[in-house]
Amino acid sequence: MDKLGILWHRLPVFVGLFYLGLRRHLHQEYNLFNVGKTPAGVRFNPADYPYRTANGEYNDPFNEGAGSEGTFFGRNILPADQKQKLLKPDPLVVATKFLSRRSFKDTGKQFNMIAATWIQFMIHDWIDHLEDTNQVELVAPKEVADKCPLSSFKFYKTKEVPTGFYEIKEGHLNVRTPWWDGSGIYGSNAERLHKLRTFKDGKLKIAKDGLLLHDQNGVAVTGDVRNTWAGLSTLQALFVKEHNAVCDALKREDPDLGDEELYRHARLVTSAVIAKVHTIDWTVELLKTDTLLAGMRINWYGILGKKFKDTFGHVGGAILGGFVGMKKPENHGVPYSLTEEFTSVYRMHALLPDTLNLRDIDAQPGPNKSPPSAEKVPMENLVGHKGEKALSDIGFEKRIVSMGHQASGALELWNYPLWLRDLIPQNTDGTDRPDHVDLAALEVYRDRERKVARYNEFRRALLLIPISKWEDLTEDKEAIEVLNEVYGDDVEELDLQVGLMAEKKIKGFAISETAFVIFLLMASRRLEADRFFTSNFNEETYTKKGLEWVNTTESLKDVLHRHYPEITEKWMNSTSAFSVWDSPPNSHNPIPLYLRVPQ
Repeated sequence: MDKLGILWHRLPVFVGLFYLGLRRHLHQEYNLFNVGKTPAGVRFNPADYPYRTANGEYNDPFNEGAGSEGTFFGRNILPADQKQKLLKPDPLVVATKFLSRRSFKDTGKQFNMIAATWIQFMIHDWIDHLEDTNQVELVAPKEVADKCPLSSFKFYKTKEVPTGFYEIKEGHLNVRTPWWDGSGIYGSNAERLHKLRTFKDGKLKIAKDGLLLHDQNGVAVTGDVRNTWAGLSTLQALFVKEHNAVCDALKREDPDLGDEELYRHARLVTSAVIAKVHTIDWTVELLKTDTLLAGMRINWYGILGKKFKDTFGHVGGAILGGFVGMKKPENHGVPYSLTEEFTSVYRMHALLPDTLNLRDIDAQPGPNKSPPSAEKVPMENLVGHKGEKALSDIGFEKRIVSMGHQASGALELWNYPLWLRDLIPQNTDGTDRPDHVDLAALEVYRDRERKVARYNEFRRALLLIPISKWEDLTEDKEAIEVLNEVYGDDVEELDLQVGLMAEKKIKGFAISETAFVIFLLMASRRLEADRFFTSNFNEETYTKKGLEWVNTTESLKDVLHRHYPEITEKWMNSTSAFSVWDSPPNSHNPIPLYLRVPQ
């Protein structure tokens, strides 16, 4: 396995897929740990709940609470207690010497600012830890104090909750619903949802200019408003429009549908569109290789492919027909949740730049449909309440075109935005907190506090070869020097975040292979464990028109084109809305996908 593991991405696509299928199977066996007790109660009848509930309950037919708001984060790796090592080495030293941006490194044409924002949109759908009322203070040590934007900062601990279970005794609660249920626009409970609905024709509230509405405190009226910025609000607004467009289409097909039915069907359809865009569009750009293009399409359509599935429906199991439309959900004997390790590998703030390059969309397109630059706006002016105000001045079209034409940052050492090291965090209701935080240092601390294994142990537990010296991790001489200075020669102490950024990347991958292994397991799980992507992915649950809507939407470009056709026609040269828009469209490759050999 190890030898193949080093080479899999260089092998013909069908061999690489076989390896990844085998690897995923091993992780389903060895890297899913339940946290908390599993209820042994009465089963509910799924036919009573043919819709996504406000707080995520009643999805798993055998466990009504699984995946609901306020349930435990699961684990992919057993907890690694670091109570004695929370400050070893000091998180502010690690952030300053390894993460802090020196000069901006981008991803070339592969990944744009919409792609960077998309993953935050997903995080706001999936995960957020419940905090304690006790605060912790971190103080910058002398050796780095002059390079830290904050000399000290306070934040709330993650709340530790007894699980009542003998194996993993404490856990942390997720205040978002981990199902792929669109909670970024619908919220994770009935109280929030109530504020967002118009209660007419199933629709959600949105302003006439196509942007989100705001309450009297300037907080956006949408599903999730904590720690937001203008880019995230832009995507939330787009998918509120998508939801409302689905409502209109369903009502045209069946005028007798009432407000509640229209809302329920439109939520199912919009959530599935989001999941599909992420699976076969965003992920394909993130992991830009033929093997992963094939793999992600198999997750949705199966090996038999889209044409076959559109004609004959779901045939065979997950491999032949894909996870979507399987006869029943599959959780591999572990109740569905997202995990602590999943949270850790999705720490991707280095994707964000220092400034947003606003474009002039009143001008004529230049070469490859690129608009001229108008002004550079510092990112800190686009965050939180300031960002909401700035967005209403900029408008949707200018904002999305500007993000489309700007490359994201690279997930590497020394590329963590400095402006995030002096940030105003928010409460779950979108109000600002008084204490600024250094997010880079906080992320290092959070992994330790939540007992996420350090880099080498993390790799071992995922059946990856651990490093035995710094040279195994990176060829960068300066990085090796600083690793020696901060960690000595003890590779076991290396923090996960530093390892993920330093690791040599597979060609075409924007993330490390270590992070990818968690993706491999959990991306499949988000689809296969969910009743509404499996046994209930049908016309009866979604309506004929609703299912057709999902089946004919293949990309974010399709969604954008539906609402803003002039944007995609005038300003987008690329095939995907997630790669930089002035890049050339994908060229036709005559070799069948499964037979291709990576170059």
